[in-house]
Amino acid sequence: MMLRVVLAALLPVAAYQSTLPTDCSDVYSAGSGQDGVYAIYPAGGTSRVQVYCDMSKDGTDCSGEKWTVIQRRQDGTVNFFMKWEHYKAGFGSAAGEYWLGLETMHLMTQAKNYELRVDMEDFEGQKVFAEYSSFSVGPESDGYKLNLGRFVRGAAGDSLSLHNGKKFTTTDKDQDTHDSNCARLAYGAFWYAGCFGANPNGIYTWGPSPRAAGVQWNSFRGLENSLKTIVMKIRPVAE
Repeated sequence: MMLRVVLAALLPVAAYQSTLPTDCSDVYSAGSGQDGVYAIYPAGGTSRVQVYCDMSKDGTDCSGEKWTVIQRRQDGTVNFFMKWEHYKAGFGSAAGEYWLGLETMHLMTQAKNYELRVDMEDFEGQKVFAEYSSFSVGPESDGYKLNLGRFVRGAAGDSLSLHNGKKFTTTDKDQDTHDSNCARLAYGAFWYAGCFGANPNGIYTWGPSPRAAGVQWNSFRGLENSLKTIVMKIRPVAE
């Protein structure tokens, strides 16, 4: 009798956990269609993290909702010149600038197939984007390696394919292909090669910047101009 009581008590919890959203597409499916900050659970009830959900149509895609923002720069209020443990766990605020966290990205992208969109704006008000057919992050044991699909479209051009297959590098964990540490050279942290075509996590500067020292996307504004905003976001690939 006691065993039956215990099992009965556990059933509602299990049922509740099975409905927990793992990303913004689940949030949307549950009936929340407004842009904003939501809690998701990439690996069950103990893995709660807050993310910004971009649910709005953008004019370039009639099914533009359901994006989970994994990185955002917009005003320089958050220090992105951080070490490995910070990038692993995530930092900042989902309501403003933040980095979701490599471990959370890994957990999310092992459960579903995702595509990536990168939105950006320069200080002259020009807005562009780049889209990639797939995006996933490997386990920490393999350096949180970036697995990126083909460049699909976008006036920003392709500055990210150079980083495909690269491990993540921070100032205190050098996993790039450069003789030195690209995170130190570029004042950031990213899936550097030797070193980069894109540096979304570089030092936030206003407009023109020293070469390779700002928030940059080479095929858009080169390596001498820092961007005003850049947002990396993912959503499940449509079946």
